[in-house]
Amino acid sequence: MTEYRRILLDGAAVEVVRDGDRLLAPDGRAVGVDEAVHLPPVVPSKIIAVHLNYHSRVTEFQGRLPPAPTYFHKPTSALNAHGGAVVRPERCEWLNYEGEIAIVIGRTCRNVSPAEAGEYIRGYTVANDYGLHDFRDTDAGSMLRVKGSDTLCPLGPGLVTGWDFHGKRIRTLVNGEVAQDGNTADMEWDMHYLVADIARTITLYPGDVLLSGTPANSRPVRPGDVVEVEVEGLGTLRNHIVSGPVPVRADVGAQPTESEEVRSTALGGDWEFRGVRAPRRP
Repeated sequence: MTEYRRILLDGAAVEVVRDGDRLLAPDGRAVGVDEAVHLPPVVPSKIIAVHLNYHSRVTEFQGRLPPAPTYFHKPTSALNAHGGAVVRPERCEWLNYEGEIAIVIGRTCRNVSPAEAGEYIRGYTVANDYGLHDFRDTDAGSMLRVKGSDTLCPLGPGLVTGWDFHGKRIRTLVNGEVAQDGNTADMEWDMHYLVADIARTITLYPGDVLLSGTPANSRPVRPGDVVEVEVEGLGTLRNHIVSGPVPVRADVGAQPTESEEVRSTALGGDWEFRGVRAPRRP
């Protein structure tokens, strides 16, 4: 396996290769892993995410999987990197982590079978598909603001090639405590299936990202929290939560809400089940 990272090196974006505790640039320059300023490891033209894939997540919501995957789109302006700050806007309370594995496309991909899809994958990276559920009442169909607001798509720290996704552990930790603990064996649709499914009608280009779903126990986090996603063989993606300095404008558009659906979704319940209440978070 080889791990590639994108970092700021003397003010320029450079793709480097990890060699132990050092990151090596093509021109011979080197920087320590812990000293590097990271960028997202890829520059995608699009980011596509599957709604539900892990059986533990479906069980948590007291539901069932659809007969085929369903997806939503995160704008590239949501991209963030290892070590970056994830912003919870003022007037919003329900920002949830979702530890995931991201598939990165390596060459133009269209109309391939699941058996062929692996040939079009460059590698994999760690992702955190944050959701701002305060906007779920208005954007549940598209998930645009829920999942697409600025900073809500950290990727990294590196892109790993030659990684076998079968039977790999994925964990999310909040302030050092395990919050999610799953395994890719719990996925209904594997990485190759997802790529082939999307590529039936949408051309995937080199660098494009597919997010493959999250296990159970996505929960809200607040400013000051440190969130880490660990994937066996891919490393650890670390981010911290900050409060946005400017409130969401109140003079335009749908406003953040705290309905039963918002609270229950954020806390892992079926919103149609009555009696789901939770204290407001500061």
